[in-house]
Amino acid sequence: MKKRMMSILLLFVLILSACGNQAAEKEQEKAKKEANEPKTMTYQSETGPIEVPTNPKRVVVLSSFLAGSVMALDVPIVGVDSWAKMNPRYEPYLKDAKEVTDESLEQIIELEPDLIIAASTNKNLDKLKEIAPTVTYTYGKVDYLTQHLEIGKLLNKEEEAKKWIEDFKKRAQQAGEEIRAKIGENATVSVIENFDKQLYVFGNNWGRGTEILYQEMKLKMPKAVEEHALKDGYYAISLEVLPQFAGDYVIFSKNADGDLSFTETETYKNIPAVKNNRVFEANAKEFYFNDPITLEYQLEFFKKHFLGE
Repeated sequence: MKKRMMSILLLFVLILSACGNQAAEKEQEKAKKEANEPKTMTYQSETGPIEVPTNPKRVVVLSSFLAGSVMALDVPIVGVDSWAKMNPRYEPYLKDAKEVTDESLEQIIELEPDLIIAASTNKNLDKLKEIAPTVTYTYGKVDYLTQHLEIGKLLNKEEEAKKWIEDFKKRAQQAGEEIRAKIGENATVSVIENFDKQLYVFGNNWGRGTEILYQEMKLKMPKAVEEHALKDGYYAISLEVLPQFAGDYVIFSKNADGDLSFTETETYKNIPAVKNNRVFEANAKEFYFNDPITLEYQLEFFKKHFLGE
């Protein structure tokens, strides 16, 4: 028995050693590859060609709709905006990242970034370009998956981005087929959110899981949502008209620190989805965006609430 235990322990040690060696070899291969690559490359951005580091190590991201793609591709971030910093889903990736804005130029300089990624609407872009190569994107100019692919190209990780996109689409569409089979092809789903004292409904491309629900899963939205929210992506509504925008199922992107008094009204309580326990609540702060980290969470959320998985 003792000999058998010793053999098992020895086998376990050998397996651990082999795994450690494989990990070390992968790191060595990665380092060797990076050493043999040019230090910079040309990225074709919205504003034209920009010379950027081939393997950036200190990235500042000034717009939260872009941060998740950088994290998902395992590129170190040293500075992010407040919206990304407060997202619970991003926390494991941003422990050492500083909160910055497009106006805290001195703080950004101190971070010594080798690449800055920003929205086209950010301020001080010319000054930021003096600190490090600065690449900007316009929200909604390309679809949500193409946006991730573009970040992949920028970070020299295009193949990783492509593989994830193909796999994600396949899984989301499969889940959509299962959900439609369960709730019915004609069942409607709406996405609502409270922000401060205002209520919003969303179209098919404004985060909050809308890209998954409507683009990949092919679920239907209520007619009122289609008429008012598709063009701009979102639409502000009053409590009085909420029943017109509420689908058979409602995804409630909930800001717990906002005004939730509407949920205590008879108007809200009498909505069929509320009466039938078909309102699925999500923490808005981790549900806003449409990057791979958020999308993976949203997909699991929908599978759990619609299918019980």
